[in-house]
Amino acid sequence: MANIKELRGRIKSVTNIAKITKAMEMVASMKLRRVQTRALASRPYTEEIQGLIGHLAASGDAVDQHDLFRPKLLAEGAKPKTAVLLLTSDRGLCGAYNANVLQQVTSLRAELGDENLTFYVIGRKGYTWLGRRGLNVEHFYAEPALEHLDFDTARLAAKDLVDAFQSGGYDQVRLVFTAFRTVARFEPMNEPFLPISPELSVRAARVEKTTKENLGDYEGSQSAGKSNDYVLEPNAKTVFERIVPKYLETVIYDAMISSLASEMASRRMAMKGATDAASRMGKDLKKTFNRVRQDSITKELLDIVGGANAVS
Repeated sequence: MANIKELRGRIKSVTNIAKITKAMEMVASMKLRRVQTRALASRPYTEEIQGLIGHLAASGDAVDQHDLFRPKLLAEGAKPKTAVLLLTSDRGLCGAYNANVLQQVTSLRAELGDENLTFYVIGRKGYTWLGRRGLNVEHFYAEPALEHLDFDTARLAAKDLVDAFQSGGYDQVRLVFTAFRTVARFEPMNEPFLPISPELSVRAARVEKTTKENLGDYEGSQSAGKSNDYVLEPNAKTVFERIVPKYLETVIYDAMISSLASEMASRRMAMKGATDAASRMGKDLKKTFNRVRQDSITKELLDIVGGANAVS
C-alpha cells in the first residue's frame, strides 16, 4: 500500500487535473454557445438555398446546360476518382470526435482504394492522420484556423473543388464532416458534393409539402392550385451561373460551422467526463489516505502502549 507522502502527492495531482479540466469545460461551453448560435442561424439560409436549387433543377433545361449537375461517365467496373474535403479539429482533447469522422475516411478507402482518393483538408488532426498513412493531400487550409473560420475560407475551398471537378481530374467530390444536431448529438457524415445531386429537387418538394401542411387548411387550399413552373430571366443558364456558386459556398460553410460546433460540444462532454473521473478518483484517494493514516496512528499508539508496558 502507498505511504502517506505518496498519497498526498497523488491527491494534489488529481485535484489540479480536475481544476484544469473544469476550466477547459467552461471555456468549451462558452465557445459552444457562440458557435451554436451561428450554426443554428445559418441553417435556415442553407435549407432555403438548397430548396431554390432544387426548384431550379426541376426545370430540366438548366440542369442539362450546367456541367456541375452532370455525372461523369465511367467505364464498367471502374472506381470514380474522388476528391474529398475533410474537416477535423486543429486540437485534441475532444473525445472521439476526430476518430468518428476519420472512420468515414477509412470506409472510403475500403470502398474506392487509396489511389482513387485525393484530399483537401481543414484541420490539423486530419492532415496529420492522412500524412502518417501516406495518402494524397492536394491542399491543406492551414489559415485561418477552423475556430476562426469565415465565409472566405468556404469560398476558397468551393472554388478549388469546382475547378478540380471541372478540369476533369475527378469524377466526384465528397464532403466528410460532422453534422451538429444537438449539444449531445452530432453525426459524422460522408455526403456527395459534386456533381450536384438531382435529389435536391426531391428534397425541395418534400420541404414544400411540409410547409404547406404547417400553413393550415386555408393557405394550403390557396396554394394548391399554384403551378411550380418558373420563368427564369434572363435565362436558366445565367441564373444558375449566379446561384450555383453561392449554393456550393454555403454548403461548405454550413459543414465548417457544423463541424466546429460538434467539436466544441464533444470537447465539453470529454472535459466534463474527465472532471467527474478526477473527482471520483480524488474521493477514492482521500479514503485510502484516511485509512492509511488511521492505520499509522493505530500502529504508533500500539508501539507507545507496548513500550510503556515494557518499561513498567
